[in-house]
Amino acid sequence: MKNVKVLGIGCANCRNTVALVQEVAQARGVEITLEKVEKMEDIVGYGLMATPGVVIDGQVVHAGGVPPRLKVEGWFAA
Repeated sequence: MKNVKVLGIGCANCRNTVALVQEVAQARGVEITLEKVEKMEDIVGYGLMATPGVVIDGQVVHAGGVPPRLKVEGWFAA
């Protein structure tokens, strides 16, 4: 199981990123825990200056804008 966090203050791009991550994980049959982090101090704690950001198992894998679907699929590749 992967621990996924989407970092952002709740903008449309953040919501779209959450939906995309959920959709791709489900399509690939990958079990994830998904957490939405909206507190700015928590976001900055990851060193992000642009949102949305995505953290998987403690590692920042994306920052700024909705990630391309192919990139998200790569996160959940076997």
